[in-house]
Amino acid sequence: MQAEQITLEPRTFLGVHEVIPMSRLTEYFDRAFRTSAAELGRMGAHPSGPPIALYHGAPTDAAVDVTAGFPVIDDVSATRAVEVVHLPSGPAVETFHVGPYETMTETYAAVTDWIAAQKLTVAGDMWEEYLVGPDSEPDPANWRTRIVFPLA
Repeated sequence: MQAEQITLEPRTFLGVHEVIPMSRLTEYFDRAFRTSAAELGRMGAHPSGPPIALYHGAPTDAAVDVTAGFPVIDDVSATRAVEVVHLPSGPAVETFHVGPYETMTETYAAVTDWIAAQKLTVAGDMWEEYLVGPDSEPDPANWRTRIVFPLA
């Protein structure tokens, strides 16, 4: 695992927000990405990057507070089905997980240890960007996820 400090530019994304049990995360992602794409299409907008999952607080086995959808550069509006989220700009830490989603806990442990060793303070929500996943690559060993922690 390699982590580095970066500077984020502000971004906007449109997604579905829910608090769900961890056991329902895969079903939620399927629905959230499908709904977000449909709403973007209805608005005449297009994704400007890979799917994003924004985690509000630390996930637990009991509950995950998450918003999942797509980044946009078009003007979009919230609807009953989706909300508009503004990702922060400024300092952050990023790392990349390569491999199946089931092994991401190892990457998270390594990056949070690295953040602590650097004496950095995480600020607010963090997110994952699914750069290569099951929709484009059948072999989970080749999946690639960007993990971003904004800093205080």
